[in-house]
Formats: sequence, structure tokens, C-alpha cells
Amino acid sequence: MTLDRRALLTAGLTLPFVSAAAAQAAWTRPAGLAADASVALWPEGHIQPPAGLVEAVVQRSGDPNASDRMLQGITRPQLDIFRPAKPNGAAVILAPGGGYRYVVVDKEGYELARWLRERGVTVYVLFYRLPGDGWTNGADVPLADAQRAVRLVRSRAGADGIDPARVAFGGFSAGGQVATSLLTRFDAKVHDPVDAADALSARPDALAAIYPVVSMDPAIAHAVSREKLIGANPDAAREKLYSPERNVRADQPPLWLLHAEDDSVVKIENSVRLRAATRNIGAPVEAHFFERGEHGFGLMKAAGLPIAIWPELLWSWLASYKIV
Repeated sequence: MTLDRRALLTAGLTLPFVSAAAAQAAWTRPAGLAADASVALWPEGHIQPPAGLVEAVVQRSGDPNASDRMLQGITRPQLDIFRPAKPNGAAVILAPGGGYRYVVVDKEGYELARWLRERGVTVYVLFYRLPGDGWTNGADVPLADAQRAVRLVRSRAGADGIDPARVAFGGFSAGGQVATSLLTRFDAKVHDPVDAADALSARPDALAAIYPVVSMDPAIAHAVSREKLIGANPDAAREKLYSPERNVRADQPPLWLLHAEDDSVVKIENSVRLRAATRNIGAPVEAHFFERGEHGFGLMKAAGLPIAIWPELLWSWLASYKIV
């Protein structure tokens, strides 16, 4: 049976834990819990998925009040759009994490998208291709999708009621590696132009990285993300190219960083090194490091800790750059 991925992605937050196969067969889209629209990143037929790659949505949570879905085997990269009742002109693109093995749906995508939508921001959740899935030039497909997302959002400014000069990009965990790669390589040629949108700039007006994977230095890298992105035995040049802290530039967007000191999955040194490198070249950066929070806290798992204030800190920073 062929299933509609949009129906799977926008399924409700009150579903009990079930197996992946049963989840795909059983999920429906309840009213009020869906993204408002969805748009493909690339024109039909422009990208050819690797043979045998199959998309699947898997529910990882056993808590009926806390959905935690992931999308794996992405064949059709897309933006899920959250439209506010009264748009303020700001746009935020979110790249969830997943260790470059899958892309998280709820915790690092839809949760913050709804929070921002309530404050007037038009939000685009990016489901990007994964480098270990067999794509040609696999290491560059997440960046190509991120560049395309920024350009496509700007091209939709009139239709979506946004200001093309107020487009921010945020990434979590491995999505933070997507984001920080865009920070330093927003103009790298990683795909051929396909339409008028590709004539627009892919440089965000501000960029946030939340407990991000950054470096490919094996001393601090997230091992799974590193291997998926650049392979098990990359040479020195490849390791450097895909380590954003080693490619900072004076014209990169203003940067906001968030990390917990006790993160046992992605070492805080990823953010510390990127902050130091950015400061050393005089580019703007603001960083918030908290004692506790571990990894993957998103919104719900931060509850009860000082780190729970992070969305308000991000909001104030975006306001200081006149994004929101």
C-alpha cells in the first residue's frame, strides 16, 4: 500500500507507541495538529533517489502525550510550513537533528515551529536528504538542501507574507551541522541552478545552532554523524572542509549558540570551538552554555531546568537583529 508522507508526518501527538510498520498503516491526520502546508524543495524529477531507498516514519515515544517521530530514508526533501494568523514578516527555517541517520519530526521541528508561529513567525521545517543514504556527492546533499531552502523561502516572500531580508535558519544536533555548514559555505557551489529561486542568496540573515554537531575532528566529533557525512577514513582536507569551525569568514551571518555542559552525546567543545573561531575573526556571535540539559532537550525536556528559558533568549536575540 502506498501511503502519503504528509499524512504520516502530520499525524497527531496523542498516538500510543506502535511498531514502525503498524504506525505507517494506522496513522491519520487529526485536525489542528498538522503543518499548514508543504512544498517540495526541488522540481519534480530533478533529483533521483538512490535505488531501494524507502521513506518511513517511526514513532519512538511510548508517551501518548509526547510524540517523538523520525523520518528516515528521505527521498523527497521538503519544507513543512507553519503559518501564523497574523504574520509579522519574519521567517525561520528549522533543520532538526537525527545523527544524519534520520530527521526528527516533533521534538526539534514541529514543537518550536508551533511556538514561533504563535508569535507571528512563518516557520519552515526542513526535511533534508541524509548523506549516508547513497546519494551522489552524499556529503554535500544536506548543505545543498539547506541552500535551496533559504533561496526557495525568499522566492516565496510574496505568497507567504514574509520579508526576504528577515530569514533566519536554525539547526539542532546534526541539523546544527547542516546549519553551521550553511553559516560558512552558504555560497559554495554544491548544486546546479534549477530555476529563478537559485539566483537568490542562500545566506541567512541570522543563524542559530542548538546543541550542534560542528567539528569533524575525531577528538570531539559526534562519531555517527562524522562517519555518515565524510566516511570512516577521510583525509585531512576532507575533514577540514566539513568542519565549520575551521572555515569561519567575516561575512557569515550573526550566530547564536546553545549547549548544555553535561551533553554526553555531542560534546560542548563543538560549540566552544565555533564560538572561539567566530570571535577570533570579529564576526558576531552570542553563546549560552548551561550546566544541565543533556542532549536533545528541545522544549519539553528542558522543563524544570534553567535551560528552559532558551526559546525566550533566542527570541530576544532575533529581535536584536530585527528578524522578529
